[in-house]
Amino acid sequence: MKKTAALIATAMMLTSTTASADAIGVYVGAQVWDMATDGSHDVGIFQDEFSYDDETQARYYIELEHPIPFIPNAKIARSELMSQGTETTGFGDTEIDLSYTDYTLYYELFDNDLFAFDFGITAKDLSGDIDDDNLDEIVPMLYASAQVGLPLTGLSLFAEGNFLSLDDHTFADYQAGIAYALIDNMLIDVNLSVGYRAVTVDIDDLDGITADLDFDGAFAGVEVHF
Repeated sequence: MKKTAALIATAMMLTSTTASADAIGVYVGAQVWDMATDGSHDVGIFQDEFSYDDETQARYYIELEHPIPFIPNAKIARSELMSQGTETTGFGDTEIDLSYTDYTLYYELFDNDLFAFDFGITAKDLSGDIDDDNLDEIVPMLYASAQVGLPLTGLSLFAEGNFLSLDDHTFADYQAGIAYALIDNMLIDVNLSVGYRAVTVDIDDLDGITADLDFDGAFAGVEVHF
């Protein structure tokens, strides 16, 4: 994973001459996610299927963009990822808490009213547990986001995600949706958004945990830009 992160960082530096924000900006956002869970994870020496409860989860983030060349923009996001379930055989309950914090450094490769594209790396700080097994890992992941404006409507389409596939482990965390500019002036911007979000955790003996879990569902959010 360290070699992967180093290669990604080198690629980012090679493209940094065209990657800077137009002005200093701070973004603060929050989302509510109607999440369903599906999959299996190990219980002792066995990997069992579970019937999980639907949950309402939260995501919060703060983002800083600036016009200084070579120095990446930064984003910190905290995501809840918790669920409870019962074995499909009807025996035994389970509790999952895979909540995490993303630390992202990225460059703006394009930035205008019609199209924006960001690329970078994320350190995903996983600190949770499945039943009595603890998971404490920092996973480097690719980061990308894109936004397409719809002229004269106040609407835009967006997608954002992280991805890593290494050895026997696969992580994916992505969302896509539509945003509406509720307030847009020189002092403050307020955007409302709705869309679909999904998280995949497919790990094989990471900190002693083996799991193949999918979390997905609709979300709604608000973002304030100062």
